Amino acid sequence: MKRILIIEDDLNIAELERDYLQLNGYEVDIVQDGLEGLKQALTGLYCVIIVDLMLPGKDGYQITKEIRDKYEIPVLIVSAKNEDIDKIRGLGFGADDYLTKPFSPAELVARVKAHILRYERLKSKTVACEVITHRGLEVNTSSHKVFVNGKEVQLTTTEYGLLVFFATNPNIVFSKEHIFETIWGDEPLGDTATVSVHVQKIRKKIERDPSNPEYIETLWGTGYRFNA
Repeated sequence: MKRILIIEDDLNIAELERDYLQLNGYEVDIVQDGLEGLKQALTGLYCVIIVDLMLPGKDGYQITKEIRDKYEIPVLIVSAKNEDIDKIRGLGFGADDYLTKPFSPAELVARVKAHILRYERLKSKTVACEVITHRGLEVNTSSHKVFVNGKEVQLTTTEYGLLVFFATNPNIVFSKEHIFETIWGDEPLGDTATVSVHVQKIRKKIERDPSNPEYIETLWGTGYRFNA
């Protein structure tokens, strides 16, 4: 049975989330303190972490960052903070999704399922070509390793899947909505900020000058294109 950790100081919300997840076949643990939640998250027992931002001991941003430094599992932020800057910051720290309170518990379950499927798909996905090369960029789809001018760079599972998608579809313009549906396997629900954040993170790792990218180009008002 897949196991999920909820780090949430509001016990009523945490128990509601737990009940819906348990009804869908998941085993769920609840921790109400940030420091204890991080300690529990780093045990490696969980397939998904659901974390609030405002927590005693340690906030959700830092918890997300420290989880992401060690694991690539899906991390979902659930928070009453609904400003775009909060969402972008949370995604920038490595979260895979951001839900604003109040939300439907059924939506949370749907997103958890989608992220688990996406994570499992990206971990197992292979393409026909074992090595993709573009002007100093090398993506080994057999070992899931990425090199820039011979130097290995570390990507998360989502970043790697997104880069493979771009590299195997060069010179084609894709909208953010299309990218989101392809990589995250879900409807963007009007919020495609996560695509922009992940593209920025990839650029910082593979581009000589992330502000003037050579590989992943932005076409303002349209989307992105991998320049081969």
